[in-house]
Amino acid sequence: MIRSMTAFAASEAPTEWGLLAWELRSVNHRYLEVSMRLPDDLRALEPRLRERIAQRISRGKVDLALRLRGARAPSAGLRLDGALAQDLARLTRELASHLPDLAPGSRIEALSWPGLIVAPEQDAAALHEAAAASFEHALDEFVAAREREGGRLKQFLHERLDGVEAIAARVRQWLPEIRLALRARLEARLAELKVPLDPGRLEQEVVLGLTKLDVDEELDRLASHLAEARRILDRPEPAGRRLDFLLQEFNREANTLASKSVDARTSQAGVELKVLIEQLREQVQNIE
Repeated sequence: MIRSMTAFAASEAPTEWGLLAWELRSVNHRYLEVSMRLPDDLRALEPRLRERIAQRISRGKVDLALRLRGARAPSAGLRLDGALAQDLARLTRELASHLPDLAPGSRIEALSWPGLIVAPEQDAAALHEAAAASFEHALDEFVAAREREGGRLKQFLHERLDGVEAIAARVRQWLPEIRLALRARLEARLAELKVPLDPGRLEQEVVLGLTKLDVDEELDRLASHLAEARRILDRPEPAGRRLDFLLQEFNREANTLASKSVDARTSQAGVELKVLIEQLREQVQNIE
């Protein structure tokens, strides 16, 4: 399965504590690197979330963010801190004796005093389980996004591989004609020397010149690399690193083919091969 390392997914889940809003995004990276931004009440989930990401994703720089929107303390079970209320009442009377002209405050305003209203403790375990369950859905969406983008990358790579194969086929088709032309040139140059040559020696020189410029082995290895690249693209495990290594071999054969070229057509074919291989290499950097 080809997966892209570049992806984004967002997911929301309503709970009794508020709306859990997840965002996951990733970009290229040599290894798996995860950074998280979690609300304080949910930071204890971080090891569990990291483990789940590592089980589903092997490479990429992943940024995870969770927001708890509309979170509020439940109204049921609210109580007044009686001791604090008595202290506030005493202080209010003392303040009135010192500043009799000061307008008295309302009881509603007094309720805003920090700590006067005591909210019931939240069930942290239940909140964590709800968050973990909603994260599974967000992670599924994220992996699916990587796979969708990976499908597009796979199509792109197959198109470029087909292009490489077509160029190699054209070069093979030209080789007999190129060899004949090269042989004729070598024989003409040797004839220009006006020095008597043994026919056997002449044939050896021609064969040697043709051998130095022969690209059959490069084309055979290129065909083998093409078959291996297509096989890797159809394997279920992550393919990015294998393809990256294989493209180094592609590039080596293209360079050798270009360096041996004695014909304008094969020289141009070498340039076109390098362009396609570079396009392949750029996109393989996005594959997990």
